[in-house]
This record gives sequence, structure tokens and C-alpha cells, in this order.
Amino acid sequence: MSKILLIVHQETSDPGLIGQILRTRGYELDTRCLAMGNRLPADPNEHEGTVVFGGPMSANDNNILPFLQAEMDWISVILNSGKPFLGICLGAQLLARVLGATVAPHPDGIAEIGYFPIQPTAVGKTFDLPRQVYHWHREGFELPKGATLLAQGETFINQAFCYGRACGLQFHPEMTEAMIDKWTTLGAEQLTLTGAQPRQQQLEKYPVYSPAIAIWLEKFLTRWLDDSTFGK
Repeated sequence: MSKILLIVHQETSDPGLIGQILRTRGYELDTRCLAMGNRLPADPNEHEGTVVFGGPMSANDNNILPFLQAEMDWISVILNSGKPFLGICLGAQLLARVLGATVAPHPDGIAEIGYFPIQPTAVGKTFDLPRQVYHWHREGFELPKGATLLAQGETFINQAFCYGRACGLQFHPEMTEAMIDKWTTLGAEQLTLTGAQPRQQQLEKYPVYSPAIAIWLEKFLTRWLDDSTFGK
């Protein structure tokens, strides 16, 4: 059975809808949390692709969190191998840093937590990106040199990009209703940040926007894994 490597950053992390779709497609999910002491594979060819999810830490913490530097080193290995790579939120920011771009908070201290619109670029329209997606972040990334921008946002401009078979998404397409319930409960203090939507508003928006996101995500993951010309 083909395997997908999932890198998470907390013991309670959940791959959500991404995990569900990959299991349905017959992939074995190899989930590892370097923050909990797990190790990365020795060979990128052990897996068909890698997904790095979000987390509460900053992509700039690699100097004080050695596991983040290990993840960045692994991203470089994946890029050189040509294997599919997908970065979600923190994962996208780590990818951007590996490619030489800056990751930083919004200059006005604004966060994006909840559902916000994105606007596909001309290239992004070929990916049929959803127009409303879920966010939970306070930092954003510059567009790396040589990368193709797929979507833009109002508060954090760069929302999605690809670089060969690697893709970075600032938003969280993997969200389930249970995950929103958990995040807004465990991270309730962050809902006081400027730009954060109230918990009830997020839960009310989930059934409105989640069907389109789920349809898009299934098509996107298929293209990401099966199309050798992805991102070209």
C-alpha cells in the first residue's frame, strides 16, 4: 500500500478532511510529530508525498525549536526529489522560508481566524480554488522567487502558491466541524485578537462553505498526487 507522510506539530493534531480523503483513496497515512520525538524517514521515496500541517509555533522559531529546522531540511530533500509536497499554514510558511522568502506577522497586528475570502489569480483559476476558506494564523509569507501565486487575500496578500510539485496554502482546507469546535475551545484566548471571528460565527459559516471546500480538496489532492505536470 502506498504511503503519505503527514507531519503534525501537536499530539492532539488531526489531519481532518485531508486524512479522510487520502484514506478513501487507499493511502496508508504515516503520521509523525517531531515535536513529540518522532523521526523523519531516511528516504523520500518511502512515501508518495508529504503534507506538513499547521501549528502554534512560528516558522521563524527554527533556531529555538530544532524539530522545525529538521522539517525545513526535509522540505529541501523533498524539493530535490521532485516528490509532491503540500504545506498547510505553518507548513506553507516553512516551505516559503526554505525557498528564501520572509515570514512575518501582519504589520498592523491583525490575525486571520475564521472564514475569509480569497481571490484566485489567473493561474489559480485553473485549480478552481474555493472563494471562502478557513484561516487560523497571525503570520504570512512573501511569495518565494520562482514560485507561482495561486490566490490572494485582503489582509494577508499571499494565500497560495506552487513551486514545481510543491504547494503552500495559508488556509486550512482540512477543517471539520469537530476541529473548529476544538480549536475555538482550546484556543479561545486567540479569538480576542484583532481580525478573529467569534466562535459561533465560525460554526455557523462551516455548513455554508465546507461543501465547496470538500469538493475542491478532493480534486486538488488527486491532481497534486497524480499529475506529474502539477505546478508547471
